[in-house]
Amino acid sequence: MKVNKTTQVKSRARSQKWKDVRGKRCRPPINSSELNSSPVMARMIQEHQVSVKKKPTVKRLKKKAKSITDSKKNTPQSAVKKSNVQANGSSAFSMDNDSNDSQEWKEYSQSVHGNGLDTSGDLEDVKPGRLEGESLHYCTGRNDQQNHAVLVMQKDQTLCFRGKCFLTCLYGRVEVMGFTIEEGQESYPLFSPASHCPLTIRALQSSDQTRDDRSEVLPILRKYLPAASRKRLLKRITSNSSVILLEPMETPLTRFLTSFTDLGELFSPPMSELMSAILDTPLNGLGMVPLVSNIEGLNMSKSYREALNAVVSACRGDMDGCAVILVCGTKNVGKSTFIRILINTLLNHYFSGPPFTHQYTPEHMIYYGQSSCESDLDRYLESLKSLWRRRSQSREAPVIINTMGWVKGFGFQLLVDMIRFFPLSHIVQLGHSGVTQCPALTPEFLRTAHGHQTHPPAQTAMDEFTESHSPPRSYTHLIVQSEFQGVGRQGTAKHQRTNEHRELSLLAYLSQLQSPDLGPVRPLHSLTPYQVPHTAVALGVTHCEVVPSHMFYAANASLVGLCCLGEKVTSRGGPVMLSQAPICPCVGFGVLRGVDMARGLYFLLTPVDPSILRKVNCLLLGAISLPSCILTTQSGFEGEKPYVTTDYNFEVTGAGKLRVFKGMTRPSQMGK
Repeated sequence: MKVNKTTQVKSRARSQKWKDVRGKRCRPPINSSELNSSPVMARMIQEHQVSVKKKPTVKRLKKKAKSITDSKKNTPQSAVKKSNVQANGSSAFSMDNDSNDSQEWKEYSQSVHGNGLDTSGDLEDVKPGRLEGESLHYCTGRNDQQNHAVLVMQKDQTLCFRGKCFLTCLYGRVEVMGFTIEEGQESYPLFSPASHCPLTIRALQSSDQTRDDRSEVLPILRKYLPAASRKRLLKRITSNSSVILLEPMETPLTRFLTSFTDLGELFSPPMSELMSAILDTPLNGLGMVPLVSNIEGLNMSKSYREALNAVVSACRGDMDGCAVILVCGTKNVGKSTFIRILINTLLNHYFSGPPFTHQYTPEHMIYYGQSSCESDLDRYLESLKSLWRRRSQSREAPVIINTMGWVKGFGFQLLVDMIRFFPLSHIVQLGHSGVTQCPALTPEFLRTAHGHQTHPPAQTAMDEFTESHSPPRSYTHLIVQSEFQGVGRQGTAKHQRTNEHRELSLLAYLSQLQSPDLGPVRPLHSLTPYQVPHTAVALGVTHCEVVPSHMFYAANASLVGLCCLGEKVTSRGGPVMLSQAPICPCVGFGVLRGVDMARGLYFLLTPVDPSILRKVNCLLLGAISLPSCILTTQSGFEGEKPYVTTDYNFEVTGAGKLRVFKGMTRPSQMGK
């Protein structure tokens, strides 16, 4: 459950308890080693080339671009202007009569007829749709010395790709996942890993149709491309052109993730897309591989777009008060993607990529400690209530709530409780195959629905406890039918399962421990941890019952939530153990990498800032395990690997963890 608008809890700084002891290549003829820095990608390309040689009778059809039948729709209505002043008001550019650029401009001007178009025929392939094959070569210019590429796109042309890069809009504007990037803005990192739907860059119509396009684009191309490339691209500039700069990207996040063997090909096309990857393009070496049109990017149905437009209009002020939007639906139906596009559309300053690629510190968070809430429904609901009460007091920004994919049985009852608790203005219910996989959550249905904690005639969850019933709430109910490939089914390719997504999020969080400098990746066991006295923090377990004498065994080498109890932790000279899991603010996560019983210390690795750590007085252990690659495949291990057991016998009585279910009632017992 995610509430995107929350508040930051202000509390007094506690006494100091945490002690910090942390002291180009050029482009010759293509070969597989140049396609991507990943050795796994190179191996995949080699295997693909071998498979092609083994089947000489199989040929891929080349799609020849159709000529433009209506030139009026794709040509400027007036001749090129002679003014040297740019339309956006910036200073005029000057040209040296003896320079190559001046001669280039003269040659180009002589080739322009009264209608403003070059007659060379290079624009014949300009049409809406996917950029691939020869059209991608025609509209791309490469600077091998600076290792970047410039791409000229026309309105509604798209580029779908796998990989990662920096994108800078030099002229016009483009859109990625609902996010509009315009000229004059900073460079934005784009992430298109194999774990999620491939990203698509789409060119938008120019907001100013009166600009002198070619005279403004020439100095831009001159800055980034050699003469031959810019001459060719300049002929492709029309009133609806957008010009983008693509550069390779390497960050501590990508370096840390790809340092693990199983994640080496994370930003490369999966095997299912390899045959559809365009391997020899001017984009080689930039970290991105274009895909042909038979690979589907983001597919938004008509109902998807209509719901998105309705919610965006409400959030932009077409309604009274603050918009509170809850998005629900079964698993793998596109809830997170819908929210991602909605937030990008509203804010237009988010990085484009899956959630694990752009993590931010939340204003408020509660650590539940499990990937499923079925073992303790009441604690889950109480955590939601606490989170809502602590949200920002500013009611101007919209609140967007993500929900679980559990929409049957008790999961549906929890959803009913959530709708009654939050003051919702919109419910977006996603389904597929013409159905919603659970009853439509309309205001009329909620009047008689039974939740886990709430029952009719109560209209809000608080009514059950305050006995002050409020008038029935009304909200807008929107049904969205998702139509993308594989809807309702968990991905079968590598990195596409939900547990793998959770591991990617954890690894991305731990990548913040890496140095921002582009040096070698440092394994976590080589980093200097914080030293935390046993008497300064309490230790608790959220998901099961552990006897105090086994608490250290359970928590050692585990992920823990860094929490802030409302009351002061008092110790009688030894460690402080909690008998039950509290519901309290969480400021981040850490790895409890060791326990020193002799000196009474915990050794903790965390990227949380030391000024915030001073407020932490509780470590909570949940059922969220560290990714196995942290313990098995990090570099620098010598000898036997600790905390890794290969011959464990689960047939032994008492082996494994004991599951404790709280608050669960069988359906046959409901209403008794």
